Amino acid sequence: MPIQPRGKSGYVSANGLRLHYLEYGRGDVKLVIVPGITSPAITWEFVAEELGRNYHVYTMDVRGRGLSDKPASGHRLTDYAKDTADFIRALGLDRPVVLGHSMGARIAAAFGALHADVRGALVVVDPPLSGPGRAPYPSPLDFFVDGLRRARAGSLTVEALRPSFPSWTDEQLQIRADWMATCDETAVVETHRGFHEEDFFAYWRKLLPPVLLMYGGKSPAVLESAIEEIAAANPRAKIARVPDAGHMIPWDNLSGFLSDTRRFIDEVTR
Repeated sequence: MPIQPRGKSGYVSANGLRLHYLEYGRGDVKLVIVPGITSPAITWEFVAEELGRNYHVYTMDVRGRGLSDKPASGHRLTDYAKDTADFIRALGLDRPVVLGHSMGARIAAAFGALHADVRGALVVVDPPLSGPGRAPYPSPLDFFVDGLRRARAGSLTVEALRPSFPSWTDEQLQIRADWMATCDETAVVETHRGFHEEDFFAYWRKLLPPVLLMYGGKSPAVLESAIEEIAAANPRAKIARVPDAGHMIPWDNLSGFLSDTRRFIDEVTR
């Protein structure tokens, strides 16, 4: 039987879809987590439980993933950004902190630029910088599609995943093996295409504080050589480097990720 989440499960109607989420913690500071391209909400449970010690956390199953609806189309940043804004409105949250990782980081930036009426502080974690005229996203589409098809066939195992994710625990690998099949192939294909057709910087430049961009010191998605451009494109944003971490920062260096995240949130929500 697949590993089941410990967080409280809920649903909202947002942007014409039924979106699922997991809820953790309590407190006045609300935090919405937007995961990556093949990361249902449960994959972030080990992070959400830690952050739930300090904040009231809602982790989204982004459209096309987990237990959320899987529309036949509509996987552009504008679609995802409106989902996030409507999700916040549906829950009645007052300008929560939004933390997005990878695909979710691009969504967080688009959400912040397009829906300023409901946005609060933003934590943009290792966003793919690929886009028109830029180097491609480092993980090819086949990497994701092969994983999805193996998951649906029941052949995706902890042992099969370990070479790609050597720093992950057995539980983290098992959750990925169990839940990757809930990711819709169309959603993944269209999103991966968007990594190359949609410009992250078009949204990044427009973001007003408070904004933190966090990147892994060993990330192939946000190279050290790109930090000068990122800072110049939005000099108002804070930037934090997490050492000993690749693209999957919380899995590689959880303490560093939590430290930078809590420091920023506590500074901007006092």
